Amino acid sequence: MSPSAPSPSRARPWPLVAAAATCLISFAAFWVAQRVAHVNMLDVMVYRAEAETLRAGGDLYAMRATSANLAMTYPPFAAALFLPLTLVDVPLMRTLSTAGNLLLVVALVRLSLQLVRPALAAPGRRADLWRTALWVAAVLVWCEPVWTTLRYGQINLLVAVAVLWDLTRREGSRWAGLGIGLATAVKLTPGLFVVLLLAAGLLLWRRDRGMNQWLRTALTATGAFLVTTLAMVVALPADSKTFWTRTLFETGRVGHKEETANQSLSGVLARLMHTDAPGLWWLAAAVLLGGAAMALAIRAAVRGDKAVAVVVTAFTALMVSPISWSHHWVWCVPLLILLHDRATRAWLTTGAVGLAFASFALWWVPHDPGRPELDQNAGQMLLSAVYPLTAMAVLTGYALTRWRATSRPHIPNPRREAVVVREPQAVAKE
Repeated sequence: MSPSAPSPSRARPWPLVAAAATCLISFAAFWVAQRVAHVNMLDVMVYRAEAETLRAGGDLYAMRATSANLAMTYPPFAAALFLPLTLVDVPLMRTLSTAGNLLLVVALVRLSLQLVRPALAAPGRRADLWRTALWVAAVLVWCEPVWTTLRYGQINLLVAVAVLWDLTRREGSRWAGLGIGLATAVKLTPGLFVVLLLAAGLLLWRRDRGMNQWLRTALTATGAFLVTTLAMVVALPADSKTFWTRTLFETGRVGHKEETANQSLSGVLARLMHTDAPGLWWLAAAVLLGGAAMALAIRAAVRGDKAVAVVVTAFTALMVSPISWSHHWVWCVPLLILLHDRATRAWLTTGAVGLAFASFALWWVPHDPGRPELDQNAGQMLLSAVYPLTAMAVLTGYALTRWRATSRPHIPNPRREAVVVREPQAVAKE
């Protein structure tokens, strides 16, 4: 080594510093762009109003907040979770919400990388994990679901991080399941991950005749949800009764199904049929698609491909939910990381899917209080269905890939008998 060459111990930190500086610059530009766009952070104001109503002993589900006259749509536990928002003034709350969500972007990217490439979590690789996470976060912060989450001060990133925190825990962790249980107690839709965990866990238990991590995590998540929900029943009996017997079924209080921001199957069908009540057509489509997609996810889990199982489950929940606003689709972050790691033409596939989530195409169609989405033409329908169409394309591509892999006849080759073929999830692009 020449005297002028830097030693490895001195040179190693610089890539991490460069990644951190780039991420910080990107986040600063994002912050400025949001201020220039005069974001209203409407949802975090509703969260604050919910907590204030709880503190005042008012009726949570009779409450209306902000100029948009928005109501509470979450279970009672959410209002308790939002109580810290009442401890600071509104400007500071908005600042803390933005800063906290930016940190959660990094956390989501880091956990997604760890989900897709578990080897990166090894003690000797953590610098690589953080460096990659910072570079990726600097880019993905600009996709529409993340932008809109911060625009409204939403909790989608927190929910996704809570779920992935559970699903990237070490084998045998006592805490795995707690995040999913609490997330389900706040928004309900993460409960589909419990279905995945339980189904995969039972199938593995039947095969191996022993407890496994999937089943253990499912039981912990279920316990956390039940304990939290029952605690709210004791603490807030009237509000709990209102939610679980009435509000839960009033999907209309969330918003109109045909709104372009609703990127679920229900929204697509409402716009396609020019109605705000797709009814049985949505139910049939949700059952068929949801059943097929969950079968893919469960098979992937039993096969040991956790990353695919988790991402497919997340997108299934988004597709079959009556309302999935565009900012709920922050699960595009682990999807893009997974595609880059696994797709045959990684850059082309990831670029095409990434463009769909970064294009803001769903907002190119008329969308105002006059409900113009009920009269969309074919081109507008395509634009306002950009996320479901992208999800369907990815799910269909994955299903065809698996079908081809399983239907292809195996022809033994004596010259290759000694070759060890690794499962796809074990192959990493280092």
